[in-house]
Amino acid sequence: TLGAQRPVPWQELAGDYARIRELIEQVFDDFHDFNARVAVPGGFKLRNAASERIWETPRGKAGFFVHAVPRDTPVHRARAARSPGASPVFTLFTTRSHDQYNTTIYGMDDRYRGVFGQRRVVFIHAEDIRALGMKDGDWVDLQTVWDDGQQRSAERFRLVAYDIPRGCIAAYYPETNPLVPLSATAIV
Repeated sequence: TLGAQRPVPWQELAGDYARIRELIEQVFDDFHDFNARVAVPGGFKLRNAASERIWETPRGKAGFFVHAVPRDTPVHRARAARSPGASPVFTLFTTRSHDQYNTTIYGMDDRYRGVFGQRRVVFIHAEDIRALGMKDGDWVDLQTVWDDGQQRSAERFRLVAYDIPRGCIAAYYPETNPLVPLSATAIV
C-alpha cells in the first residue's frame, strides 16, 4: 500500500519489543527509562494520583458533575412502541470474561461469574427469566431493536441467572458485537 515509504518499521519493532518501549517512552513521560524499569522484578507502578487521594485540579479537590439521564434513547422508544404482551425490550451491556484481555480471548472460563467452558451466555435477572416463562440454562436468540430499520441478531445464547438489574442483560463481546450498530457510541 505504501510502496517504499514505510513510516513505521513494523518488522524491526516486532523483532524486538525493547524498540517499541523506546518509542512509548518518547510519547509518555511516565514511561521514562521504560526498558530499565520493566526489567526489574515486579516491574514498575504507574502513578495514579487519584488512588493517592491527590486531586490535580485547580482547587485540589475532586470535581463532580451532574448530567441529565437520557430519556429518549432507542431503548426508551422501543419499549414505548411495544404492544402489551409483546416480548420485553432489555438493555444489553457487554463485558469481558476473566480469560479475556480487550478482544483477545485466552480461555473459555470466567471465574468472576462462575461460567466455565463457554462464552455464548446472557446474564439476566432470575425474575426476568421467570417473567419470560423460561428457566436458567434455556437457550435464546438475541435481536437488536434500533431505529435504523436494520435487523441484527446473535443466535444461541444460554440464559444465566445473575444478580443484574431487572430489564438489563449482559453478554460477552466480541460474541455480541453483531448486535451493536456502528452508529451506537457512548455519550461523553
